Amino acid sequence: MPKILRIHNRLIIGGPTLNALYLTKYLAPEFETLLVVGEKDHHEKDAGFLAKEMGISTVIVPEMGRDINLMNDYKAYRAIKKIIGDFKPDIVHTHAAKPGAVGRMAAFSSRVPVVIHTYHGHVFHSYFGKLKTNFIINTERYLAKKTDAIIAISEQQKKELVNDFKIAEEKKFRIVPLGFELQKFQEQYEEKRKKFRNEFALQDDEIAIGIIGRLVPVKNHQLFLEGIHHVLQNCSKKIKAFVVGDGETRPAMEATANNLGIQFSKGNGTYDHDATLIFTSWRSDVDTINAGLDIVALTSLNEGTPVSLIEAQAANKPVISTKVGGIQDIVSEGKTALLSNIDDPLGFKENLLKIVTDEYLRNRLGKNGADLVFKKYSVNRLAADMRKLYLELLNKESAK
Repeated sequence: MPKILRIHNRLIIGGPTLNALYLTKYLAPEFETLLVVGEKDHHEKDAGFLAKEMGISTVIVPEMGRDINLMNDYKAYRAIKKIIGDFKPDIVHTHAAKPGAVGRMAAFSSRVPVVIHTYHGHVFHSYFGKLKTNFIINTERYLAKKTDAIIAISEQQKKELVNDFKIAEEKKFRIVPLGFELQKFQEQYEEKRKKFRNEFALQDDEIAIGIIGRLVPVKNHQLFLEGIHHVLQNCSKKIKAFVVGDGETRPAMEATANNLGIQFSKGNGTYDHDATLIFTSWRSDVDTINAGLDIVALTSLNEGTPVSLIEAQAANKPVISTKVGGIQDIVSEGKTALLSNIDDPLGFKENLLKIVTDEYLRNRLGKNGADLVFKKYSVNRLAADMRKLYLELLNKESAK
C-alpha cells in the first residue's frame, strides 16, 4: 500500500488538526499514514485526546515550533529527513506554514516521489510586519515551484493565493474543502440544549450568543465584545454572551469587558449566573455548546475555513461573521448568515443587534444550515477527494 508521511504543526483544537486526523483515519487501510507533529504552545488546548480516540499514534518533533528560529528549524529539518529515510514515504503531505516549509524542504532533498501542501489559512496579512510577511511570501513561492500539488480549502482562499499573493499558477492548485463528523450536532439535540442551558441557568427567553476558538489577535475578539456592548445599549432583550476557548488575548479581553462595563465571569465550573459575559475557557463538548447557543459569531481579521461556523450550521444555528478568507464559501449570506466587511465594525454590531431583536430572522437563518454543510463538509467526501488526488499524482509519477 502507498505510504503517506503527514506533517502537521501541532495537535491543538481546531480545523487543521481535525483535517490531519480524519485523513489519517479515513484513508486507512488503503494508505499507510505516519503523522508527525510539533509541540503546542502553553496557552493552546491539547487535542492529543482526539488522536487517542481515533487510535492514531504520532511522532513528535519538538523543534518544529511556530516562530522562525533558524537553529530549531534546522533541527526539525534534520529530524524529518531521518523520518523520511526510515519510513520511505511515497507521498509527503504537509499542513500549515511551518510544517509546509520544513517538511517540504526535507522531502525535496530526500527525493520523495510526490509532495503536497495544504493551506488551512495563511499568514500573509494580519499576522506580521511587512518585512517578515514579504519573506514568508517569497519563501512560499519558492516552495510552490517544487510542490506537486497545493491544496486550498476554499475557492476564495485559492483566489487569494493565486491572484493576490501569486504563490503559484492556478494549475498547481486543487480545492479540497474540509470534512467533519457532523452527525453529532443533530443527535440528542434537545437533551444537549437543556444540559447546556441548565449549566448556565439560562432562561427560556434569554438569547445565548457564542464565539468559539483560540483567543489570539487575529481572531479580533475586541469586535465581539463591542458588539455585545452595542446590543446591551440598544435593545431590551435578555442576552448572555459566551467566549469559548482560551489564549494569549484573554487578559486584554477581560480589560476591554471592564472598560465597556460588561459584567463577566471566568469561573472554572462555577460561574456567576448574573454576569452577562461568560469565559468558559476550553471545552470539548462543542456539540452540546452549539445546541445550547442561539447565535454563533466570528470576528476574525483573516481566516481559512473556520470550523466553528461549519459546526454552528450543522446544529442549525444562525451565523454572524466578518467577511474574510473562505467564510463566504462555507455560509450562504442572507440564508444562513449575516456578514459584514472587516473595515465596517458598525455593520457587524448592527447585524448582531438585528439578529438578536428579530426572532423570525434568527429562525430563518438557522433552519438552512445543516442542509448546506452536510452536503459539502462530510468526512467521507473529504476522504474520497484526497484519495482521488493521491492516486492521480502517484500514477503520474509512475508514468514518468
